[in-house]
Amino acid sequence: MSAITWFRVGGPADVLFAPEDEDDLAQFLTNTPAGVPVYPVGVGSNLLARDGGVRGVVVRLGAPFAKISIDGVRVRAGAAALDAQVARAAARAGVAGLEFYRGVPGTIGGALAMNAGAYEQETKDVLVEAVAYDRGGERHVFKNADMNFAYRHCGAGEGLIFTEALFEGRKDETAAIEARMAAIMERREKSQPIREKTGGSTFANPDPAVSGGRKAWQLIDEVGGRGRVVGDAQCSQQHCNFMINRGKATAADLESLVESLRKDVLKKTGVELRWEIRRIGE
Repeated sequence: MSAITWFRVGGPADVLFAPEDEDDLAQFLTNTPAGVPVYPVGVGSNLLARDGGVRGVVVRLGAPFAKISIDGVRVRAGAAALDAQVARAAARAGVAGLEFYRGVPGTIGGALAMNAGAYEQETKDVLVEAVAYDRGGERHVFKNADMNFAYRHCGAGEGLIFTEALFEGRKDETAAIEARMAAIMERREKSQPIREKTGGSTFANPDPAVSGGRKAWQLIDEVGGRGRVVGDAQCSQQHCNFMINRGKATAADLESLVESLRKDVLKKTGVELRWEIRRIGE
């Protein structure tokens, strides 16, 4: 798993399956015994795979699921399409509203699974419908309301593998859209360690009513977590809601570091931080 996750950690998966198309995926899910765990994985940007490896099947959607098409102000994207690619394609077509995806690492499948967002926008704001397959191989089409979105959460159901999304934006000039995306990237470059081995934001921001309006990074900073090191894992000096593999970190190093931050924040502020990064394996 270390080869396909941004943290560059993790032991091997029992099986890695890359379906050729939706029919291939459906058949595979239908024929895989119900007791075998199945984990959908995109580009591994929001994922911590543990050192002992992953028991079961890792499903990784590839190029057949990365197509992007545009009709008017509607953008259809496969789940393997990078969020940034979707934003750029929409901009070229003069479709605004998806600029925030330029600053979201990962794929559309992951964005659907966690209602990914950035800069005051979320997936739920632009989604029309999504296609997914359940653990038994049955195809479902979910309208926006069916997704039961909440902050960094999708409540459509457990065990779903998303394959496609339909978004709706609005018309605007390409130059104006690209200028907004450039501003997003400049802001991201200045504030986040995007050139490091990192998994993105580690914790979801807590409810402002509980945290007194403080975001996760502020709480970590408040308890002296910025720059903390466990093994070769480090809490980023640049943005302390990002953890970094400095070169030889293990998944255990990273998980131990994050849990130490959670513990200190809870003890000193009374706020319980929730993992935003998904953890799989043993």
